[in-house]
Amino acid sequence: MTFNFKKIAGDLSIQILIAMVLGIVVGRLMGESAALFAPLGTLFIQLIKMLVVPLVFVSIVAGSASLGATNSAGRIGIVTIVYIIVTTVVSIAIAFFVGGWLQPGAGIPIEMIRSFIPTESYSLQAEKMEFWPMLLSVIPTNPLQSMAEGNILHLIFFGLFFGFGLSSLPASRKEGVVKAFNTLLEALIWCIGKVMWVAPIGVFGLMADATGSFGYDLLMKVVNLFWANILAAVLLFAGMYPLTLRLFSGIRLSVFFKEMLRPQLVALSTSSSLATLPVTLKTCEERLGVSKETTAFVVPLGATINMTGSAIYYTLVALFFAQLYGIELTAAQYIAITITSTIGSIGQAGVPGPTLLVVAVLVSAGIPVEGLPLLYALDRVFDMLRTVLNITGDAACAVVVDHMSRQEK
Repeated sequence: MTFNFKKIAGDLSIQILIAMVLGIVVGRLMGESAALFAPLGTLFIQLIKMLVVPLVFVSIVAGSASLGATNSAGRIGIVTIVYIIVTTVVSIAIAFFVGGWLQPGAGIPIEMIRSFIPTESYSLQAEKMEFWPMLLSVIPTNPLQSMAEGNILHLIFFGLFFGFGLSSLPASRKEGVVKAFNTLLEALIWCIGKVMWVAPIGVFGLMADATGSFGYDLLMKVVNLFWANILAAVLLFAGMYPLTLRLFSGIRLSVFFKEMLRPQLVALSTSSSLATLPVTLKTCEERLGVSKETTAFVVPLGATINMTGSAIYYTLVALFFAQLYGIELTAAQYIAITITSTIGSIGQAGVPGPTLLVVAVLVSAGIPVEGLPLLYALDRVFDMLRTVLNITGDAACAVVVDHMSRQEK
């Protein structure tokens, strides 16, 4: 068996993993003086912050413009979207439960955190907000000002509203604008790809600084987050999906999960819902008995917007860093995390790689993003897990929608 070392060395995930190990070693050897590498991590964070605002706005507009067009699909479209939204919210609730129970980010003394993250970049006690002021604050009075200030919830609300407005126009009038937004999205994805070239350098600087400041404690917290993610995934996989299939379809659970094994293995290896799409389509139509019409509509749509695994990840990351920094989240911040995780998971592209939309979730709740590169070394593992959940949810949705449409007929 031969190994292509050049190809392996050129893989970004491998580079990030190597950078993480080197950062740990350098931090261990240099101690607190390893802080001189901290600006490398800051450089990477600044580049991410530069892209996250336009990325969120453009992706939400492009996605909602396409989503709004599904109204023509009638009942199938409505049931599909309702199923996706409900399962996404349930997955977020599961993540809140697991994150609050296991507390994966808690336990590091706040003095150590201050040595890692400047005190002025976060607040130990979040500002309390009442329900109605918080709800009204989601609606921007000046979208351009909101964009300049990086107010994520404002951008999501205006982006959805504007996108649905585009979807209501005749095809001949909206086609050019929608195509322009999709082109902008492709350009931003290209920019993200270039920024990720800096990821190994940023991870090295961050890990050297973090390890030099407080050793291996922080690394073990990331491992705790991984186990929390697995538990939340198991609860969704073994609880929510079987429940919806049993209540709203006539398929046997053993048949469903047996036939879904192949798509799940493909999803595990590719970490891409879109790359797994042909296998999922074939499985739904030929193995699970879903009609061709329902499969052709539901599965591609689900591969684009049905991201329950991503919603779990976003929520757990937000709780992880809130616990790490000692931030007591208010009800308003929980609502912000729920809204942003729901919309962010719907707007997440079905391709592998570190997601930047988790930045939007953190920003919306006032949680600092400076520690985010800590997760990038293990992002491929997280990505494999959430992709399996995503494509399983797509197939379950197709089975449920097809059963309900047959009953109606």
